[in-house]
Amino acid sequence: MNIYCIADKSLAAQAEYELLKKTYPQLIFEKPSTDEEAILIVLGGDGYMLYNLHRYMHKPYKFYGMNCGTVGFLLNKFLVENLIERIKHAETSIINPLTMIVETTNNQLHELLAINEASLFRHTHQAAHLKLSINNQIKMDELVADGILVATPAGSSAYNASAGGPIIPLNAPLLALTPLNSYKPRRWGGALIPDTVKIQLEVLYSDKRPVIATADFQQIEKVKSAKIYQNNKLKLKLLFDPGHSLEERIINEQFLI
Repeated sequence: MNIYCIADKSLAAQAEYELLKKTYPQLIFEKPSTDEEAILIVLGGDGYMLYNLHRYMHKPYKFYGMNCGTVGFLLNKFLVENLIERIKHAETSIINPLTMIVETTNNQLHELLAINEASLFRHTHQAAHLKLSINNQIKMDELVADGILVATPAGSSAYNASAGGPIIPLNAPLLALTPLNSYKPRRWGGALIPDTVKIQLEVLYSDKRPVIATADFQQIEKVKSAKIYQNNKLKLKLLFDPGHSLEERIINEQFLI
């Protein structure tokens, strides 16, 4: 199986990229275009890794990231030594993204994919008014809030956790449904829901209270409604050094003070 290596434009990532070029000439130092199975080494931060997961989501690649940024939650520590052996013995974590189908006020449909979270958020100073349904059954006639998000287990320790949502173990068949600064009902803290359901969100008073939809770094304006569900047809494979799997990191996040 071919191993490719790509790097962010940051000085740190480019320096490590040049170092790997000298140390491992057997690697392919270019963007992959093959439709065959391959391993992609990604040098950068979490944002660059997320970008490439989206870019190559429909390819049969395995992703081995090495941190040249700050947090590095989706990445391994950068080490030059024994890189090929570490990749051979790496543990695989599988992520299913979310599909978000957005209908805008001019009746256009947009399909987005989200690895971390999909959300609706107010587009002005006024709170969003949303109707929430699950599997076509109304659960909340009117949520008044800055917005609401749906997070995958892999993304539950990111924005979701900062918004007060629960951190979900990677293999748990659950999604986090988390309000963003809920005003009505004021004490609703969100819900954990099975990853088999479909979530429907309708924007109330969309002409006076416009809402935007986001899926990771993608954004759609003038939202009328959105449907969100887990996409089980797509499986992203991330490689981690033994003892530092994504599952273990998500568990550890719950004990940080």
